[in-house]
Amino acid sequence: MLAGDADRERAVNVLKDAFTEGRLRQGEYEERIGRAYAARTYSELDELTADIPRSGPAQPYPVPATFKPLPRPMPPYPQPYPYGYPPPPKTNGAAIGALVCSLVGSFSFGLGSAGAIALGHVAKKQIKERGDQGDGMATAGLVIGYLGLAFWILVWVLSAVGS
Repeated sequence: MLAGDADRERAVNVLKDAFTEGRLRQGEYEERIGRAYAARTYSELDELTADIPRSGPAQPYPVPATFKPLPRPMPPYPQPYPYGYPPPPKTNGAAIGALVCSLVGSFSFGLGSAGAIALGHVAKKQIKERGDQGDGMATAGLVIGYLGLAFWILVWVLSAVGS
């Protein structure tokens, strides 16, 4: 395999270290440096440094038996959505309808209130099953619907009694 300039420089550094440690004589050092810069393959570089012991880092200190390594930091949580936060749950349509019908019920002689009550109960069931938003609107539709229906029933009863 062909060697690159960085590989030749590493071999030259090994030779320099060996020379400064007294492992190579001046003439042998110069001859090997010349051959290292002329080398074309890894095997040629290996031949130049094969008889030189590698001086690596000093032996590490012994690790005490009570040593406990620090825990690695947790990786960041993966984002399930590519653009940040997930979309909020949708608002239940029946809850919106219940609130609208309850507000219209006061003008429709109680018919809107009856629709608000029906839609409010349907919305409460769907919200519980699906996890939609709109529980407050469904509750408001039910309360206003029941009050509106009670008002119109009272009006009808009083008008029937008074006539």
